[in-house]
Amino acid sequence: MNKLLLVAAGGAVGSVARYLVGVGALRAFGSGWPYGTFTVNVVGGFLMGCLASWLAHRGAASSEPWRVLLGVGVMGGFTTFSSFSLETALMIQKRAYLQAFSYSAASVLLSVAALFAGLLIARRIFA
Repeated sequence: MNKLLLVAAGGAVGSVARYLVGVGALRAFGSGWPYGTFTVNVVGGFLMGCLASWLAHRGAASSEPWRVLLGVGVMGGFTTFSSFSLETALMIQKRAYLQAFSYSAASVLLSVAALFAGLLIARRIFA
């Protein structure tokens, strides 16, 4: 139960931060390009790298509450792209280049395909 509360609290913080970045980017740059999403994805990847390094340095036992709060909660609410970036980077570091490429390509292509499938199904159900 404690882990669920940590995820929930972190997710709330991450989601609010994502919203504020999106609003700020919209005001600063306009709506011609998804600057807010781009920003949270790039910043999220950077922050996830920092967090993973910090957690590895601390040691596994004492890091679990921080991993759940910050990694799963805050970063999950801020952007899921950070987790995707970390997983891909770990594959590249292990020199699993084909796996990293396959994972990256499949993640992007299948996510977009799933989005379109959801749109088409919802349109048929609610039309």
